[in-house]
Amino acid sequence: MAEINIPAAGGNKPGVRRSKKHSTRVDLTPMVDLGFLLITFFIFTTSMSEPMQMKLVMPDDTDPKTPDMNVGKSTALTIIPLKDDKIFYYHGELTEALQTNTYGITNYSLTDGLGQIVRNKQRALDKIGKRKDLMLMVKPTPESNYQHLVNVLDEVLINDVKHYAIMDLTPEEKAAAETKTAAASN
Repeated sequence: MAEINIPAAGGNKPGVRRSKKHSTRVDLTPMVDLGFLLITFFIFTTSMSEPMQMKLVMPDDTDPKTPDMNVGKSTALTIIPLKDDKIFYYHGELTEALQTNTYGITNYSLTDGLGQIVRNKQRALDKIGKRKDLMLMVKPTPESNYQHLVNVLDEVLINDVKHYAIMDLTPEEKAAAETKTAAASN
C-alpha cells in the first residue's frame, strides 16, 4: 500500500512557518505479485507448438475381402531400409530390376540420397504423364530401426508422394539387398 510519512509539528520556534514537503514511499510488493501472477497465467494458458503428425492409414489385413492392389511396373519404387543408414531400392519387380540393373544402394543424404531417388522417379513419370500413379513401397528389414522408417516417411511427405505402403519384406528381397549391399561395400 502507498503510505505518506508526515513528521510531527516543528515545535515553538518564532518566525514564519514554512510548509514542510512530505516524502512519499510506494510499496511495490503487490505490483511484483501481480506481475508474477500474470506471467504464470500466460505460461499456463499459452499452447506450445505441437508436433506435426503424418496421417497413416493402414488396410485391414484380417479381412479376406480386402482386394490385392495391382501396381504398374513403371510406377513402382520399392525402398528397403537397411542397417547402417543404407537403403536398397529398385524400380518395378525385383527379378526384372536385377536383370536390367534398375536398382541401387543409397542413404539419407540431402543431396544424393533417398529424396533424390524419389525425385528422379517423379521426373521420369512426368515425362509419360503418370506422376500421380507413383507407388512407393517401403519394406523395412528387421535390422533397420524406427528412425529409418521415420526418415523414409519424411521423404514421402517432403516429395509429396500420394501413394505409399509399408509392407513385409520377402526372403528374396532380403537376400538381394544383402548381396548387393555386400558387393557395393567391397
